Amino acid sequence: MIAAPKLPSHAQRTIERFLRAHVEQAGASGVVLGLSGGIDSALAFRLSVDALGPDRVTGVLSPDPGYLPELLEETRQFAGGQGARAVVHEIGAVETAYHRLFPKVEDRVTLGNLKARIRMTILYTEARERRALVVGTSNKSELLAGYYTKFGDGAADLLPLGDLYKTQLRALAEQVGLPAAIRERPPTAGFWVGQTDEEELGIRYDDLDRILLGLEQLRTVAEIADGGGWPLELVERVARRVADGRHKRRSPPIPKLGLRTVGLDWRD
Repeated sequence: MIAAPKLPSHAQRTIERFLRAHVEQAGASGVVLGLSGGIDSALAFRLSVDALGPDRVTGVLSPDPGYLPELLEETRQFAGGQGARAVVHEIGAVETAYHRLFPKVEDRVTLGNLKARIRMTILYTEARERRALVVGTSNKSELLAGYYTKFGDGAADLLPLGDLYKTQLRALAEQVGLPAAIRERPPTAGFWVGQTDEEELGIRYDDLDRILLGLEQLRTVAEIADGGGWPLELVERVARRVADGRHKRRSPPIPKLGLRTVGLDWRD
């Protein structure tokens, strides 16, 4: 039997200590993070506020022209309710400028990745101006499945949710009291209207997380399929996705030439 990942009892305490330690070690003024209206960014924001205090946390909303006004207002109110500041940067004009450079690009994933990279550029600009660190909001399910944009939402100084599967994250969001409207909203990268994570991944997070946990435990795909009652083809597809996304989780390869090489035998 492949059990669902359980939320460690010390998860909230550990994440908050992690945030405090890294911010203090860096001598940073605080943290900056993107707020999308989804559960991941809302949880990262709440934990950052609890760890550092609201005056050291800045939420950045970067809506595109298709972003729902009511969701924007809800997200601003959520940030304000935590006592922290929120700033808004519309990205429509920046997207338009890129489209002029690449008028023939129509692939919606390419255009979605562009949105993610524009937003991360804005986050790092805000962080630089505030002498703050950028907090990423990717979770363990996304990191393992490669479900994020390289140098977009995958770029960050800290990933406090990076060792929580999506289902564990949901449990922690309920534990800290995030609003039900945020917790129950279908997760989406917001690349295009109607997009949802689970539809694009082709699997529910409840199933994905159990399969990923089986892989973490070094079980074979056959053992995972038998233990969870999934078709072998589904488990193999998830395992391939984890393997294919390996390049996203690694620093760019460097050829070995010197005595000690960054990322190989010179590690910080």
